[in-house]
Formats: sequence, structure tokens, C-alpha cells
Amino acid sequence: MLKSLILKNFTVFPEADLRFGKHLNVIVGENGTGKTHILKAAYSGIAASAAQPKDKFSEAPGKSAFSAAIGEKFLGVFRPDSLGRLVRRGRGRSKCKISYKFDQHELNIAFTISTLARVEVGSAPDARVSKRPVYLPTRELLTIAPGFVSLYETTHLPFEETWRDTCILLEAPLARGPREGRIKQLLQPLEMAMGGKVEVDGAGRFYLTLDSGRMEMHLVAEGLRKLAMVARLIATGSLLDKGYLFWDEPESNLNPRIIKAVARTIMRLAESGIQVFIGSHSLFLLRELHILQQMEFPSLDTRCFGLKLQTDGAVEVLQGRTMDEIGDVAVLDEELKQSERYIATEMGLSEETKEDGN
Repeated sequence: MLKSLILKNFTVFPEADLRFGKHLNVIVGENGTGKTHILKAAYSGIAASAAQPKDKFSEAPGKSAFSAAIGEKFLGVFRPDSLGRLVRRGRGRSKCKISYKFDQHELNIAFTISTLARVEVGSAPDARVSKRPVYLPTRELLTIAPGFVSLYETTHLPFEETWRDTCILLEAPLARGPREGRIKQLLQPLEMAMGGKVEVDGAGRFYLTLDSGRMEMHLVAEGLRKLAMVARLIATGSLLDKGYLFWDEPESNLNPRIIKAVARTIMRLAESGIQVFIGSHSLFLLRELHILQQMEFPSLDTRCFGLKLQTDGAVEVLQGRTMDEIGDVAVLDEELKQSERYIATEMGLSEETKEDGN
């Protein structure tokens, strides 16, 4: 479990100390307030740790190797012109500091990035994260996965490294053995929502197999493709029993019916042992998650984070166990105000219609 992430002088955050829940973490804010930056920062540190050989952590060379690894990961995931661009703007030279604390202290990480793009590791992990984290971007990746990894690693593509990382996991073989029973249990509601099962052919192309036959993934609705992507990651064991899921705007391009299925999937994954982090500004998704937790998943340890843009361009992070505890969030307030305006408009029309009828 990632217990906390501390960001100092990092992009839009002068200082943020995020204390995460064991199961579900929801980050809410307007566009440009840094939701994705938090997800990517948390993901990058864990991914860099998970990718390192065990023998690189004990001595000074291990610290040096991890410094290079963390720098490369942040460059690949954030895609800045240089690492120094991740440091919050200010006069003169400065540094940002990023630190991660886990429930297992030997996994803790702390380092700085200077405006000169130098990475200095203050605390290197004494052990590596045992399982690669999963990052789901706003679009689905099943349709581009075949051949994407080899192309990414041999040419210069303008895509962030999270796409490559996730495509590697999507192309992994299916998990076998004692885990299959648990996989089947998690897949059943997803396959019911999709109306079929995810399959892959010998060339690595993905299909949704329905009762009526097999359909190419390109022909499947994007919302169902997102569910199919999660189903595939469960089937390969990447989202099973333990690990980390970072999902940026799960609601993107989805209708309310599919959003409900996505919300239930998020809760089930969190209940199964995956520590889930999502960034969202969908009132519908947030309400659905709240309803599910209150009615079906009351024991889940959840944290909510509200991002508020200040007049100087900095972002303040408010946090609590529920959305009510983080105060007003502008993007959600606008949706609520629209609902009130809509109701008032309809009531006004109804009164006028009634008067006309009389």
C-alpha cells in the first residue's frame, strides 16, 4: 500500500501531502488543476521501483542506478522537454521534492529534481515493488496494442510511456493455476456488461466474442472497449489480488449505463486488494461510487482529494474520507447548479402550461 505522496514545488503544487486510503482514492478537480500530474507522479515512482532488479538497491551503485531510472521514467511518462520543466516556476534555480511512503518502509522513496534536470535520490528503496502498477489513460488501448510496443521502442513516437507500459501488460499471457477461480469471479460481471468475452488471436489482435460471433475490437463501442481492457488485465493477473491501478477519467466518452458498470468494477477491484487511484470530474461517477460504497462496500478505506486553483496559479489540495469533507469543488458545483437551473426551468414551464390550460 502507498500510504502517502508528498509533492513540493512540483508543477502546479507548491506543497501537497496526500494521505491515501488502502482501497480507493478519488482525485477531483477542474481541468488544469493537476489531477493527472498526481496520478502520473505516483505511478512513475512505483513503476520505476517495480522495474528494477533486486541487486540494484543495497549499495551506492544501486542508488545511482535508481536515480537514472526515476529520471528516465518521469521523462517518459510526463514527456517534458527536460526534467527541469517539472519544477514549479520561480525566480532563479530551484528544486522540486517528491517522496513516497509505503506500509513497508523498505519501499520508501525520496528524491529531488532541479531546474537543471538533475535527479538526486535522498532515500532509495531497499526492496522493489513486487508487482508492476497499471495505468489506464483516458482512451482505450486494445485497438492499438498489436505491434505498438515494438514500434515504440524502435522509433520516436509522441506518446507517453504509460501507453507502452499498459500495452505490455495487455499482451501478457493469461494467468493459470489456482488464480483462475478468482479471475473468473471478477470477470463474470464485466463479461455480462460487455455481452461477451475478450479474446486474442495469434497475431495479437483483440476481439470481443459474443453469442452471435466474434467482433473485431475496432468495431466495439469505446465504452465497452474500456471494460474489455480491464477484463484483459484481470485475466492476465495484472489486476488481481494486489497491486496498483491508476485510472485517468474512467468516465471519458462513456454513457451513464457504462459508467455504472465502471464504478462497480472499480469497487470490486478495490475490494479484491488492488489499491485504486482515479482522477475524475464526473458528478455521475462520483455519486455512483458513493452509493456503491454506502450500500455494498461499506468496509472499503476511501480517501477523496479536491484540487482548488488559487489566484496565483498554485493548486491547493483538500482531503477527507468523503466528498463532503473536502468542501466545494468548482467543477462539481457547476453540475449541481445546472441541475438546479434545469429543475427551476422545468417547473417554470409547467406553471406557465398550467396557467394556459386554465
